[in-house]
Amino acid sequence: MATQTYINPVYPKYFADPFVWQHQGIYYAIGTGPAEAAGEVDELHQQRVFPLLQSEDLVQWQPAGNALLRPDPTLGDNFWAPEVAHHEGTFYLYYSVGHGDKNHQLRVATSADPLGPYQDVGESLIDPKTCAFAIDPSPFQDDDGQWYLFYAQDFLDTVQGVRAGTALVVDRLSTMTTLAAEPRVVLRARHDWQRFLADRPMYGGTYDWHTLEGPCVRKQGDRYYCFYSGGRWETDSYGVDYGVADHVLGPYSDSGNEQGPRVLRSRPGSVLGPGHNSIALHPDNQSEYLVYHAWDPAMTARRLCIDRLLWTEAGPRCKGPTWTPQAF
Repeated sequence: MATQTYINPVYPKYFADPFVWQHQGIYYAIGTGPAEAAGEVDELHQQRVFPLLQSEDLVQWQPAGNALLRPDPTLGDNFWAPEVAHHEGTFYLYYSVGHGDKNHQLRVATSADPLGPYQDVGESLIDPKTCAFAIDPSPFQDDDGQWYLFYAQDFLDTVQGVRAGTALVVDRLSTMTTLAAEPRVVLRARHDWQRFLADRPMYGGTYDWHTLEGPCVRKQGDRYYCFYSGGRWETDSYGVDYGVADHVLGPYSDSGNEQGPRVLRSRPGSVLGPGHNSIALHPDNQSEYLVYHAWDPAMTARRLCIDRLLWTEAGPRCKGPTWTPQAF
């Protein structure tokens, strides 16, 4: 059998925050499209949001419509970072919606079909009055069948060396549409490369703002690895790192990343800001691939990319970001 090759990006159009899953031998991808990112409402997005793709091999992707029936318009026009879980015959679409970058809430929608339409269940997963900004929900099922939701929210304290900004938490899903309301901090920013913006006006103050976002959890052996993206998504500081824990609820440590992200980082002149990853199995059901978005050097769009995930003695690493032909 001839070796297949691919060249990133594997899909030519804007497709940020890619989440890939398999169902009955087909790969599905859902992500943040340009309209969702910018808060634009054209004729299509008055009806449905979040672009979907389909593939038989993880390399060749075709458009498959939009996923989510547009919910209450008062929730906002910015729809970000969708992910899908399949449980007992139902597909659950987790996402955030809000107004620009200051107010976002976590929601969930359901469908009997992976391509939707997904119908919002009608309430926020977290009360927006107590948490004004929550994004990037990522469901994870542990070996015992229990589901958890990892996500990102804002913190303003700076005790014990942590930086103010967006960071990662986890909560148990008491049902697939209800959180236990027992959130635990997963990781906080501690390093300069994780800076989003200095002197950022937020919550009535001004902060040296740092960002950890886009959690993706994978159990390897008896340890839990929480991949995340740090820095500013519009710059070459943005990349993928990880924390590791002995229990799904932590404590997690990302010690060793003082000099920058260890899994994916920019390659100036070729690939900028690789991040917001999910993980997919190669059709051989053995090799794992990091699925992520990256900017072209001219920063015209964030596009869908894949590269081999490697488990080394030093921890998870990625063969990418690549931009030349790769064996697959």
